[in-house]
Amino acid sequence: MKNKILSHLELAARIYAAMMLLVYGTGKLMGGQFYQGGIPDDVAVLTLAEVGGFDLAWTFFGYSHGYILFIGGTQILGSLLLLFHRTKILGAAILVPVLMNIIVVDFFFEISTGAMLSAISYFTAICFVMMYNREPIIEAIQKVFLNKKREPLKLKAKAIRLGIALAIVAVIVLLENQMLNFVGR
Repeated sequence: MKNKILSHLELAARIYAAMMLLVYGTGKLMGGQFYQGGIPDDVAVLTLAEVGGFDLAWTFFGYSHGYILFIGGTQILGSLLLLFHRTKILGAAILVPVLMNIIVVDFFFEISTGAMLSAISYFTAICFVMMYNREPIIEAIQKVFLNKKREPLKLKAKAIRLGIALAIVAVIVLLENQMLNFVGR
């Protein structure tokens, strides 16, 4: 009985978070969030020092159409994946960092308490989904980090491997510097 109730709650949490984040993601793509296409006149006349956190954030995020497409698209993709049993963990994994960023921006840029509380409620719903599905998540993490099939390297082999890796890093840093010099930092 308890598992049946938790199963229903998990599905409800997925539908709730997905539905709300689909609305926000679509809103971004449709121009309903951020100052897209121009800064409001009452904000445009202010000096940068006079602009409040909300207007500063909305101007900054609205500056790049590509960024808006990325954030809105990520919210939509994560929400759609959250709706299906086979992809819900991937959807949650996509949405957790997006929501954490939204909560942090809302807090530090004083966006609005209501917006932050909404983001926290979606984040909480997704955390519940992840807790409910913790066994496959833990199993996947263990497969990645605790793979015991490889034989441990001996100290000399480890030193050689580290030396080669550091040499490759040095080459990459040199190439990066050359690229930056070419394009003009």
